[in-house]
Amino acid sequence: MKHWRGCDHRRLLALLFSALAALACVRATAADHRASSYVFGTLVEITIADGDATLARKAVGQVFREFDRMHRELHAWKAGELVVLNQAIASGKENIRTTKEIAALIRETQRLAARSEGLFNPAIGKLVGLWSFHRDKPGGPLPDPEEIARIVHANPRMSDLSVQGDAVTSTNPSVQLDFGGYAKGYALDRAADLLRENGIKDALVNVGGNIMALGDHAGRPWFIGLDSPRGGGFLATLDLKDGEAIGTSGDYRRYYEIDGMRYSHIIDPRTGYPVPGVQSVTVLVAKQPGAGALSDAASKPIFIEGLAGWRNAALRMGISQAMLVDSEGIVHVTPELRARLLFSDPTLVRAAGK
Repeated sequence: MKHWRGCDHRRLLALLFSALAALACVRATAADHRASSYVFGTLVEITIADGDATLARKAVGQVFREFDRMHRELHAWKAGELVVLNQAIASGKENIRTTKEIAALIRETQRLAARSEGLFNPAIGKLVGLWSFHRDKPGGPLPDPEEIARIVHANPRMSDLSVQGDAVTSTNPSVQLDFGGYAKGYALDRAADLLRENGIKDALVNVGGNIMALGDHAGRPWFIGLDSPRGGGFLATLDLKDGEAIGTSGDYRRYYEIDGMRYSHIIDPRTGYPVPGVQSVTVLVAKQPGAGALSDAASKPIFIEGLAGWRNAALRMGISQAMLVDSEGIVHVTPELRARLLFSDPTLVRAAGK
């Protein structure tokens, strides 16, 4: 029997209830301005503390308009600038003109891909599509193993791309860009920039569980909850400081099940198959330029390396605060992040390396 989790009304309701629970975890004040929207296939929430309500509404509106633009232009399979570029790459064209934004994203994700030793790989869009995650309702039938092997053998990598100004050339026609493992974190950074430009100093931005804090909340750090991968409330809570970003990757965000087997959207580029053995990975990134994007991208190689190699993957990405929940629900966490978290069930927690 097949089950899918995509962007239908049931999924939206589930996200809405999750959002309400997350908001309940914020120490609310009467002066808070809250708004939500559905973008990037997920629920986006912005909470602005105190301040002028008119200014808050204006700033939030600008952020949501920017998110809508990003969603259109960076969409991996619906008509937009990224799809145009991918089609040109597949046809073997050279010096393909694209937007300055996409050119900049390629350069930045190339740097992160190299740092991850290729496990963060936005060039494997063909594999993502083959597993049916380039549609609103992912599901079977399962891909042909020979087709998976063909794409893996073609070895699409970010290093296959060269960028000169806004012109892109690929030495490998199997490259198909999909920024889905980076976009939510990138959106956090864009939101933070726009909010600050509009005079907003204290806010919390939540893009489908990827979260960034600006300033504080009524003189205290923002208090947030981390979802339990299999439901049932929060796995843990923590105080999030100014400029810090949380990135979470999970096998419960986009997935489907066939004959009792769960297939998630997080694919190992070395094998071409969805990663087993991990329910979720969460990383916390300190205040720095691009903190949101790094928190999103860094969670992918940590997830892909699994229980055996997650700590080394975190170190390669410069991440000291990381947590992995394995397939049995056991929590493995670095000492640096453990010191920040209050767990709902501490008996599930293991120190890193144990």
